Amino acid sequence: MKYLSIIFIVFGVFVNAQQVNKTDANKISDTLKVDSGEKDSLEIYKPTINDYQVKKRFSEKKVFDTTFAIQKSYIFSQYNKKDNFGKIQYANIGSGFQNLVYEKNTEQNLTLLPENKSFFILGENDINYYDVKTPTTTFFYNNAMKNGGQLQTTYTQNVGKNFNFAIEYMGLRSQGLYRNSLASSNNTVFSAHYLSKNNKYEAYAHYIHQNVNNQENGGIAALDVFLGGDSRFNNRQNLETNLSGVESRYGYRRYYFSQEFSPFDPAKYPFKLRHTIFHQGNKYYFSETSTNVDFFGGTDITDFPLTNKKFSNNLSNTFSLVWDNDKFKLDAGFRHQTIDFGNKNTFPTLNIPGYFKEQRFGAVGNLQIKLLDKIQLKSFLEISKGSEFGNYIKTTNELDFEPIKDYLIEGRVNFQSAYPSFNYLVNSSHYLNYNYYLQNPNNEAVTQIGGTLKLAKWFNTQLFVDYYRIDNYTYFDNSSKPQQSSSSLNISHIGGEATANYKRFHLNGRVLFQKVLSNQDLLPVPEFVGRVNVFYQASAFKKAATIQTGIKIYYFTKFASRNYSPLLNEYVLPGTNPYSIGGRPIADVYFNMKVKRMFFYLEGQHINQTFMQNKSFAAPDYPIYDFRLNIGIVWYLFH
Repeated sequence: MKYLSIIFIVFGVFVNAQQVNKTDANKISDTLKVDSGEKDSLEIYKPTINDYQVKKRFSEKKVFDTTFAIQKSYIFSQYNKKDNFGKIQYANIGSGFQNLVYEKNTEQNLTLLPENKSFFILGENDINYYDVKTPTTTFFYNNAMKNGGQLQTTYTQNVGKNFNFAIEYMGLRSQGLYRNSLASSNNTVFSAHYLSKNNKYEAYAHYIHQNVNNQENGGIAALDVFLGGDSRFNNRQNLETNLSGVESRYGYRRYYFSQEFSPFDPAKYPFKLRHTIFHQGNKYYFSETSTNVDFFGGTDITDFPLTNKKFSNNLSNTFSLVWDNDKFKLDAGFRHQTIDFGNKNTFPTLNIPGYFKEQRFGAVGNLQIKLLDKIQLKSFLEISKGSEFGNYIKTTNELDFEPIKDYLIEGRVNFQSAYPSFNYLVNSSHYLNYNYYLQNPNNEAVTQIGGTLKLAKWFNTQLFVDYYRIDNYTYFDNSSKPQQSSSSLNISHIGGEATANYKRFHLNGRVLFQKVLSNQDLLPVPEFVGRVNVFYQASAFKKAATIQTGIKIYYFTKFASRNYSPLLNEYVLPGTNPYSIGGRPIADVYFNMKVKRMFFYLEGQHINQTFMQNKSFAAPDYPIYDFRLNIGIVWYLFH
């Protein structure tokens, strides 16, 4: 609760200092000019919400979104600030998720990133750049499980009209209800954006430092005790876990700088020269205070360190030519990369290499075309070649078509052929069974074809369909060894989302039907994932506030789940007797309130566990969270 106290102290200090007109993002208004009407009077400019903008790199600016949309409750109640539909969370915040729906994480390309460490990572396109009239601070707070909390704060301001900088810090520490489940993570981000007065030179820069650290308890030691319903074990600390003194840590660093120069008048000739350079380093550590052969199995190698260490580095340089106007955007360039991957503490007699390095050369390109404000094409292509990690091809293509106002059709064709994520290549451990070397793997090729139909006037409905074909699908078998499938894996997704409104009552629902059409045993997933949210929204307290209150239910069908490997932080196929999870609803009740630009999110998560036993799991031996009261606060301060 110390974070909550800090927030209210800061609120008392700043509440009288705000200089911003009380205008929400859904109202269009420029900066206001206040003039007393006298001949020699001063002109006073009073900023509105439209003077506070944010953007990703190379994208269009957007006004700070301070609206009270129900979709935000799916985001601000989550520790990673994302809508985690299609995932199931472990019993402690900050401990990751299991993906219930197939998706390809591009941050794992040519780098070291274990799957269960990936949910908190900010990539190049996730960094925000700002343009604000006055200094601006944002706060995001969520309480933790048992002890701790999460606080994320961002401070940004312009220095003059052309330069902006921002500092962001997030700290998370949550003890968890179960033994040995502490989550302790943080990130620090410095970002800056500069645009010259003549608009000929523009630069973006950021530095990010992230840590995702977790105690690994190996799940419940005696599952029958957990499921037995004995009231003594309602205190989860009384339940024995499989591991103690075990920790996994992931570190992520990136230095990034991009600059553009227009040699001619950009208003007449939107031609630019662009240079982008970044260095990214990833590290993964798994450490123990003593051996746990009974849990991991196999033979323990004498005198081998109790810590596994892996790392990867990527130094990338890109030079591009850019043509950029409202209707036609094209950039094409040359890229050089130096990539290395290291596996420390190798055991020589097992012939497992400890270091890989290569120089890569390739090309990148982006294309955007707008026609008649009704058709838009976006295409991206990257090709690179290396001697150690093979050839890499990635292309994404999206066509948007609006035949009638408020009716939008989106089509997409994406393809990627890439070396398997580095965590699959090599591993060294004092457990003999966890030493492996995947020699000369083939590229994993993923083809996606799909589309989305958006019907804004029909309950704000979205319908989508996607088909995936994965060749050389790379996975961990039930012995925690990397394998590649000799035949393709085919997956179909069909789903949609809609919101129905009746006066102050609303119904929001989202569904996804998923079918693995071939090689079902290589990717066990539920065939249905759904969420329904019934809520009431209205003004309150003499219109000084807006409230939302309702209930949301999350559900996925029962399936024989993969097992979680704490040593690898990956998911491995089950053995001959798989454990099935799912088939049980998870219900949350909530009360949300907005007062000016302060949002309160009060949510009773997994409330059905208060009158029925918790038998829901995120993975075999890993229960999901029990009932908890989640308190979230979001606050925008425009000083």
